[in-house]
Amino acid sequence: MRRILMTTALAAGVMAYAGGFRVSLQGVKQLAMAHTSAHAEDASVAFFNPAGISFIPSKLSVAAGGFGVSNKITFQNTSTLQQTETDNPLGTPIYAAVAYKVLDNLSVGFSFSTPFGSTIEWPSDWEGKEMVQKLELKSYFFQPMVSVKLASWASFGASYIYAKGKVDWTKALTQYNGQLNLLDDQATGHGFGFGFYFQPDSQWDVSVAYRSPVDMKAKEGKATFMVPSALAPNFNGGSDNFKATLPLVDEITLGATYKITPKWLISADYNYHGWERYNKLTLDFENVAAGNQPNDPTVLVTPKNFKNTSSVRVGTQYIFNDMIAGRLGWYYDQSPYADKDFIPETPSFDNYVITGGVGLKFNKLGVDISGAYAMPKSRTFNNAYYNFAGQAKADVFYFGLGLSYNAF
Repeated sequence: MRRILMTTALAAGVMAYAGGFRVSLQGVKQLAMAHTSAHAEDASVAFFNPAGISFIPSKLSVAAGGFGVSNKITFQNTSTLQQTETDNPLGTPIYAAVAYKVLDNLSVGFSFSTPFGSTIEWPSDWEGKEMVQKLELKSYFFQPMVSVKLASWASFGASYIYAKGKVDWTKALTQYNGQLNLLDDQATGHGFGFGFYFQPDSQWDVSVAYRSPVDMKAKEGKATFMVPSALAPNFNGGSDNFKATLPLVDEITLGATYKITPKWLISADYNYHGWERYNKLTLDFENVAAGNQPNDPTVLVTPKNFKNTSSVRVGTQYIFNDMIAGRLGWYYDQSPYADKDFIPETPSFDNYVITGGVGLKFNKLGVDISGAYAMPKSRTFNNAYYNFAGQAKADVFYFGLGLSYNAF
C-alpha cells in the first residue's frame, strides 16, 4: 500500500502546457505577444508587476479575460506499444484586475488570477491507474497592491498575495480492489510580490518583478478509501484526514519593450522559477498507517526532485490603424524535472509555443483576442521509483478573449 500512496493530492501540477504547474495565462494581450510583461496600457499589468500600474495612461483602468485550454497527453508503453490518451475537459483560466490613480504619484490596484491549476483524466483502467485516474486542481490568487512613482520615469510597487486552492484526486488501489480519493477545498497560502517599472523615454518600458513562494497548506484534507467492507477497518472505517503543503514557487521576471516606430514594438522577457524548493512532498495522515517513515507510519514522504528552470519570451505588436493592432510571439519554457522523474499526474515537457492575436480599440474600450499552439518535446522515461516507463507526448492549444476599459 505504501508505494500505491506514494504521491499526495497536492502534487497536482497537471500542466502539460507549462513548465511544472505554472499556468502562464494572466493577460490575453500579453499572451498574444508570448506572455511578455512590460506592457502598462491597462490594469492587466497588475499581475505581472504591481509597479506598472503607475504608468497606466488613465486614472481608472479595468481589465478581465479568460482562456480555453485544450490539452491531450498520450502515453505509450515501449514494450507493448499500447497507447493511452487522456480525456481532459477544457481548461478555463481567468483573470481580472483594476487600478486607480489616487494621486499623481500614488496608485492602488487589485489582481485576481488562477496561476496554477487544471484537470487531467486518464482512463480508469489504464496501466498507471495506481498513480492517477483523475486529478483536478484549482488555485486562486487575490492580490491587493500599491505603487509609488519615485520619479516621472520610475516607480516601485508591492502586493500581498492571498491564495486559495482545491484538489480532488482519484486513483486505484488495485491490491485492495478499490480506489482512493484525496480531497481538500480549503487549502490556503500567503505571499508577496514587488517590482520596479521604468519608462526612461518614449521608446522604452522596462519591468523588473519578483513574486514570492506561496506554501499552499491543506489542514483539513479528506482521504476516502473505497475498498470492500471487510477491509474498511484497516483504513479507519474508509475515511481519514490528512495534512500537506505544496510549495508554489517563486518567480523573477525581467522584461523590456522597445518601440521601433510609433506603430511597431518588440518585447522580450526572461523568467526564472525556483522549482528546487519542490524536492519532496510530505503527506501526514491522521490515523491510517499509509506512510513510509519508520518513526511515524502515518507520514508519507514522496521525492519530487524538481530543479530550477527559466523561460525566454519574445513578442511583437504592430498598430495598423487607430482601431486594429496585430500581435505575434514565441517562447520556450523548461520542464522542472528530468526524464527519470516523469510522473503522469504532473506531466511536464520542455515546451515551445507560438502565439498570436488581434487587439481592437473602441474609444475607451479594448477587445483582445489571442491564440497559441504549443509544441511540447516528447519524453522517453523510466521512473524507477514507481516502476513506470514509456514515452509521453502532448498536444496543446489555447485561445483567449479579454476586455479592458480605461476611464478619465
